[in-house]
Amino acid sequence: MNRSEIIVEVAYAEPKEQLIVPFKAKDGITAEQAIKSSGILEKFPEIDLAVNKIGIFGKLAKLDTPLRHLDRVEIYRPLIADPKEVRKQRAADGKVMKKGGGDAPPEA
Repeated sequence: MNRSEIIVEVAYAEPKEQLIVPFKAKDGITAEQAIKSSGILEKFPEIDLAVNKIGIFGKLAKLDTPLRHLDRVEIYRPLIADPKEVRKQRAADGKVMKKGGGDAPPEA
């Protein structure tokens, strides 16, 4: 590897399948360029970079973010359920979340 090359990864996961694609890239490559170069869009055609958010190691990032050596670009799927709405519904149903999950014991 020469000085003008870096190693980056592009990651995407579905409930039953995940893919992390490591590859060499030119220094200064953007997150969008890395995603397109990785081939992940061909493997998962449902990815729409206009809709899906991306991040670098769990921190939201923009498509034009330049990458550094050993960065991992993550492509996020939309949430199926809004966590705030799930908590509101649980509270409305009288359920209590506790360590390990489950329902609250019935009140006497």
